[in-house]
Parts: sequence; structure tokens; C-alpha cells
Amino acid sequence: MSNDIQYEYRTGIGTDIHRLVENRKLMLGGVEIPFTRGLLGHSDADVVLHAVMDAILGAAGLGDIGTLFPDTDEKWKDADSKELTLMVREGLEGKGWQIVNVDLTVNAEEPKLGPHKGQMKRCIASLLAIDFLNVNIKAKTNEGLGEIGQGLAISCTAIALLRKRTRRTL
Repeated sequence: MSNDIQYEYRTGIGTDIHRLVENRKLMLGGVEIPFTRGLLGHSDADVVLHAVMDAILGAAGLGDIGTLFPDTDEKWKDADSKELTLMVREGLEGKGWQIVNVDLTVNAEEPKLGPHKGQMKRCIASLLAIDFLNVNIKAKTNEGLGEIGQGLAISCTAIALLRKRTRRTL
């Protein structure tokens, strides 16, 4: 007889992009980043948390944030993406899934994100109830190319690994 715990593993990918505009706070990874512009969106437009949520939802086969929190519903107008992330995590846990890790790439010509990555990692780890070391953030520029390279937008791509205990043999 064995006491091995068996798991099912799944990965998911999420992406998001929003245009930078005047008179908005810049929220990335649940952290307000000092900058002259912010991201335009129905909610707080936090591309980092939006990509993370979509990666998690995709891995679990639970749809996407556009379905769960549609921009046609005033209920989600100016919503705090941290609260939405908590809701996604709770729904995930209710289905028996556990988040193992997330890896993110943020594309932004400016502002420089290096000084903020630690705080963003702490916030994301807390929201997902995982260890700080299980969140990785890379910041890249687009070398002046496209809307991101011209400083008009910021995007994020995330991948998440989930696991679910499937059975325990005795």
C-alpha cells in the first residue's frame, strides 16, 4: 500500500494590454506606480493582475475575466483588480485547484519597473496565497517598436501552474 499523493497539473496563459492615458492612476500587480499616466479600462486596468487571472482561469478551464467581470456591467466599473483576483482565487480553490507558481512578463517602455518588482511580487503572492518565491516578474521594453515602444500602452503576459489533488491511495 502506498501513501503517495497524486496530483493533476495544468498550465494556463493570460495576456492583457491597455492604453496609457492622462488622469488615471497606474496600477500594476496591485501596486500604484508613480507615473504621469495610467491605464485606460473599465476597471482599474491593472494589466498584470488581469493577465494573472486569465492564466489561472485558463489553467483551470474556468473561462476568462471578460466573461466573469464583463465591461458591459456597471458593477465592475472602476473595480479594484486586487478584489477581482481574490474572487478568482476563491473560485479556483472551491474547485480544488491550488496555484503552484506564476511567471510574468510586463512590456512597458516607461516607467521603469525594476524598483517596483519586489512590491508587485509581494502583492501578487499575497493575493494568490503562494510563496513570494513562486512569483516571478520580468520587465521588458519594446525597443521603441509599436504602441508599447512608443509609450502608448503597457501589456503583460502570464503563465500559471496549477495542481489539484486527484486521489490518495492507501
